[in-house]
Amino acid sequence: MLNSQQSDALRELGNIGAAHAATTLSTMLMTNIEMEVPEINVVDIGKIHEHVSDEQAALVIFQIHGEVSGGGYVLLHVPKNSVVRLTNAMLGMTELDRELTEMDQSALLEIGNIMVSAFLDATATLLSIVMLPSPPSLVIDMPHAAFESILAAQDYAQIDQVVIFRTELHSDQYKISSNLFLLPNKPMLDEIIGMLENLMK
Repeated sequence: MLNSQQSDALRELGNIGAAHAATTLSTMLMTNIEMEVPEINVVDIGKIHEHVSDEQAALVIFQIHGEVSGGGYVLLHVPKNSVVRLTNAMLGMTELDRELTEMDQSALLEIGNIMVSAFLDATATLLSIVMLPSPPSLVIDMPHAAFESILAAQDYAQIDQVVIFRTELHSDQYKISSNLFLLPNKPMLDEIIGMLENLMK
C-alpha cells in the first residue's frame, strides 16, 4: 500500500503529466481542455471491475518502454458517449448519432498517441529518465475486460494489488470526458516512488 506522502508525490507527478497532455490536446483541437488527477487507487487485481465502469468504451493501450524496471501500461479510456464528440472535434464533423468508422479509429489512435507521449515525456523529464510509449493498440469493449486481458498477459502471479492512476479530461465545448490509467508493475512502481522520494529530499 502507498502511504499518504507517496500518494501525494504520485498525484503531483500525474498533475504535471496531465497538464502537458491537456495543453497538447488543446492545441490540436483549438479549444480549452483541462485535466486533473482526482485519485490514485491501490486495488486488488480481482476487483478492478469495481473501479471501472461497465459502459462500453474505446481504450487506446500503450506499453511503457525506457529506463524503468519491468514496465507497465498506459490506457486512454474514452466512454462511448464521448468517442464521437472527441473524433468529431478532431475531424471537423458534427453528426453525433452515427457508428464509429475506420476514420474514427485512426483519429483515436492519433489522439491517444499525442496525449500519452506528452504525459510520459513530462513525467520522464521530471524524473530525469527516458519513458517511451509503444505503438498503440485500440480496443472497443467493456473497460474491465480490457484491464483483465492486460493483467492476464503479465506475470502478476506474486502480486495481489495494482495501482490505478487516474486522470480526468474535461472540455465544456465538446462535452468530452476521458481518463488516463497508468498500470505500472511492482518493480516499475517501486522505482518511480524511489525517484520521487529522492526528489523530495
